[in-house]
Amino acid sequence: MQNRLDNQGRTRWRRFAAMIVPTTAAAGAILFGMSTGAIASDITVSGQTFKIGAERLEGEGFKQYGGIVREKGEDGKAGATRPVAMAEISSADLYKLCQSVRADLPGLPVVLTINAGEGKDPARAKDLVIAMDSLEGNATFTNIQIGRDASDLNPTAQRGSFGQNSDRVTIRELKQVSRYTTSSTFNLVGLRLKVNVGDDAKGKECF
Repeated sequence: MQNRLDNQGRTRWRRFAAMIVPTTAAAGAILFGMSTGAIASDITVSGQTFKIGAERLEGEGFKQYGGIVREKGEDGKAGATRPVAMAEISSADLYKLCQSVRADLPGLPVVLTINAGEGKDPARAKDLVIAMDSLEGNATFTNIQIGRDASDLNPTAQRGSFGQNSDRVTIRELKQVSRYTTSSTFNLVGLRLKVNVGDDAKGKECF
């Protein structure tokens, strides 16, 4: 019985690793796999996902590989681990950026929304790193290299695991579910932040 469970576990990881969709058009739900136990970024996250949407993302210096994040346990130590797709972008322009976080209180839905870059000037990020569950959109990569060793793209990534990189990436109608994002600088032009409560929270998530 134990061998059967172990085999099923390995099969699930292989299926996750097989969900690699290299494309220069219509990139839907892109997830880049990793080997069992691969730790590309050992960070502790809240465990709550948030949504990021944009009419268009224009990025320079794109890298992507598999990784995991760790949720914080009740005792303050690292808890559950989650496989994620790690993406790095040296510089990114985001047009009509939307970010939303849903945090339902007992009987009271709450959605925090942030909007920026809705005019002629986009929101801009430098040294952007994203740990995501899913990504949807229409993507075009320039000078893409598929099948790179992930550790050549980031020394913390698992050696022998899958990676890809490109000089430039454009993603239109971006829809992304993330667990963690960091940037050395994030310029939010025309920032609008709002806490939507109760009936006002309906339909306020980015997608």
